[in-house]
Amino acid sequence: MVMTNFADYTEVEEKARTTMAPDIWSYVSHGAGDEFTQSNNVAAFRKLSLLPRMLRATDQRDLSVELCGIVLPTPLFLAPVGVIGLCDPQGHGEIATAQAAARTGVPMMASTMAVDPLETVASHFGDTPGMFQLYTPTDRDLAQSLVHRAETAGFRALVVTLDCWQTGWRPRDPSLTNSPRLRSECLANYLTDPVFQKLLPASPDNDASVAMDTWNSIFGNRLTWDDMAWLRSLTDLPLILKGICHPDDVRRAKDVGVDAVYCSNHGGRQANGGLAAIDALPGVVAAADGMPVLFDSGVRTGADIVKALALGATAVGIGRPYIYGLALAGADGIVNVLDALLRETDLMMALDGYPSIAELTPEAFLPTGG
Repeated sequence: MVMTNFADYTEVEEKARTTMAPDIWSYVSHGAGDEFTQSNNVAAFRKLSLLPRMLRATDQRDLSVELCGIVLPTPLFLAPVGVIGLCDPQGHGEIATAQAAARTGVPMMASTMAVDPLETVASHFGDTPGMFQLYTPTDRDLAQSLVHRAETAGFRALVVTLDCWQTGWRPRDPSLTNSPRLRSECLANYLTDPVFQKLLPASPDNDASVAMDTWNSIFGNRLTWDDMAWLRSLTDLPLILKGICHPDDVRRAKDVGVDAVYCSNHGGRQANGGLAAIDALPGVVAAADGMPVLFDSGVRTGADIVKALALGATAVGIGRPYIYGLALAGADGIVNVLDALLRETDLMMALDGYPSIAELTPEAFLPTGG
């Protein structure tokens, strides 16, 4: 299916719905509870209005950023999604996403849950840096093995997700009960890991259910601050904690040697009823006090990207928009989405008189209320 230009998120979302298998669509599109937080993530952006500045026009805008020593041409990144392998028409969504990253310079944050092993994914990055997102298993030797493999494969940062040691309450997502393939088909990083292989009990028939049962037994690590010194010891790569929304947690993260924090509420897919991520961002940035802050949740347009940058985000991640582009046209679809979002970002900065990201500050906003 040839994808049309990414001009309307709702239109692209609906086209993707008709293309994706029902269980995959359900898993990607639905959120926690009555989806208040998921909806609030998007709605909160509409309450922020940028104040235009005139007589500041330039031919070029500077969209480059530096993240943990990595210079990026734009502030955008592809957030980790554990089922993107299944969203691709060809069934290799991680590879398609990595190829799109190579073509655009927009880095991919590769999930632990994957159809293809992390080494294969990294081999398609080209000159674009990649980041590896870790769902920390309860088995510490396995965690160390996954991190070592990511280092060896050339990933440039380690992102540890904190808010998904147990799946959130998603009553609108029947796939949790009737489609175990969404998880069992995304275990390539485990099945190719020598430590995980040793954890598998003997199975004469090489039963896939044995691997799934073993994975279930080690997936949900309830990390605490006491685990941070161990996590920090696993790697010299920049360590980024994903899911930080409270200023006190930011300050504590700095104390334990974290290199950046990632303000996110998992797109409203985990805990429902909470603050929109964009509303939490200013407090996170203030507490970070110069430490890089990544952000996602609710980003749908270039205008949203500009607003997140103005509130202090160092880099802004997208999730569902690129998934839907992937579902419609593979790597080409992702490139289409990224191109449209970056064009809108650049044009908005140009017309509103902000020639560089450094000039986007909270003072650029006018409150618009409810």
